[in-house]
Amino acid sequence: MRLDLIPPGTRLTSNGEGQSYEIASSETRTFMCAMFITDQIEQESVDISVWGSADGQDFGKLPLLKMPQRFYRGETRQVLDLKLKPEVKFLRARWDLTRWGRGAPHPVFVLGFNLTEIPAFTQNPALPQTA
Repeated sequence: MRLDLIPPGTRLTSNGEGQSYEIASSETRTFMCAMFITDQIEQESVDISVWGSADGQDFGKLPLLKMPQRFYRGETRQVLDLKLKPEVKFLRARWDLTRWGRGAPHPVFVLGFNLTEIPAFTQNPALPQTA
């Protein structure tokens, strides 16, 4: 399962939130979250968080995960483990942009943010045991 909570190449200029995605079919409920910033201007920051809901309507008051605040181009990854939150059936992203200093009055980030389900690890009993 792969979810593009913010599609690649999205231009963000104000705070907002994305659409919700159902994760009921997830087998492991564990996701690798990846943020890819491809363009930005100086003196600004972006904060991305992942929010969960049981019904797709009420996403609560606290995020499930906050990505580290970023200022520049590059990639940031973090794991989201929902095994202990079986009530969460929907996810969506929220973002907060901050701009300071001189120049353009509004922040501008071009980025993508996706979640890729991490497959379950299996043990192979055919491998020899070492002492």
